[in-house]
Amino acid sequence: MFNKLFKSSKATFQTFNVLYLVLLLGGALYALKTFHNYMDIYEEVILFGSVGFFSWLGWNWNHFKKIMILVFATSLFAIQLYQGALSNNEHVFLLKYLIASQSAIMWMNVFFVLSLLFYWLGLLTKNNLIDDIASSFTSVAVLFGFIGLLVRWYESYLIGLDIGHIPISNLYEVFILFCLITSLLYLFYEEKFNTKKLGAFVLIVINAAVGFILWYTFDRHADGVQPLVPALQSYWMKIHVPANFIGYGSFSLAAMVSVAYLLSSKKILTSYLPKSTVLDDLIYKSIAIGFIFFTIATILGAIWAAEAWGGYWSWDPKETWALIVWLNYAAWLHYRIVKGLRGSILAWWALIGLVVTTFAFLGVNMFLSGLHSYGQL
Repeated sequence: MFNKLFKSSKATFQTFNVLYLVLLLGGALYALKTFHNYMDIYEEVILFGSVGFFSWLGWNWNHFKKIMILVFATSLFAIQLYQGALSNNEHVFLLKYLIASQSAIMWMNVFFVLSLLFYWLGLLTKNNLIDDIASSFTSVAVLFGFIGLLVRWYESYLIGLDIGHIPISNLYEVFILFCLITSLLYLFYEEKFNTKKLGAFVLIVINAAVGFILWYTFDRHADGVQPLVPALQSYWMKIHVPANFIGYGSFSLAAMVSVAYLLSSKKILTSYLPKSTVLDDLIYKSIAIGFIFFTIATILGAIWAAEAWGGYWSWDPKETWALIVWLNYAAWLHYRIVKGLRGSILAWWALIGLVVTTFAFLGVNMFLSGLHSYGQL
């Protein structure tokens, strides 16, 4: 009896994997067929390389696979509802109120706010059911966020084939990307460490980004699709920016877990939070992952700069502050791994590191000018 159940479960899992791969390949082939005239060989490699990466990630993390299947299925459904006419986002009910890019992104914001409220309620009441609801809300927010970005990508081509581009080119779009990457990183560690008590802290930084998205939308009206400036019309953007934001998301996650660590060390919420060793390990793993991807992003950025501006490094303010961020976390890892430093000092350092990283990401755009000033406030 047990063997039959095991074989049935294994067969279902394999079928799920096949369905996942088919959806990824279907989306990639659709993009290739529709937009191949606007893609060079490098962008085609990136496209199918992404299929391989997402396949590997989904096969090793079942929750991610479920989210992505819903994302791609819903996004393809939304594309069909458009029938090639952007005006349908005002006339088709499901597009207007649910899965057009702006609608989906607004739903993302709603569920992130609900997630924060429920995580804190679950933390303070020690109610596991409320924790589960909060985690589910986070997953739903990620679902809507990715749908919003993919549909926005399609909408940009409906505006004009010469305008269409991957939606990671301005502050509005990258703040959405930040929310999604940080959430996915947290959900992964939530499952790995078997704790939902840290969502109350991690969702704070995500909701700060949500606040920026709402302000940028309703006050600055800067949520529209804009043509790419010449320097951004490159395949490098498609890998440099996501790698950068995996770094930013990891550093943000580490900083918010550091807040929990520092509170616990002061005997505040200690009985509500995971053990300090778990928190310390999570901070370390997050910074290590972030450092790897931030290093990759910096190298890719230098190559991109050489192609766009003729030099690998020009001491532009963004480049200078990226180097400061890199040196900060390199030193953090050195003292953690080589010197064996532990405890509150590293937690405070990770928290201060987020301030440095935030200035490198946003403050440079606000107070300094340079070659990277694409996202003006």
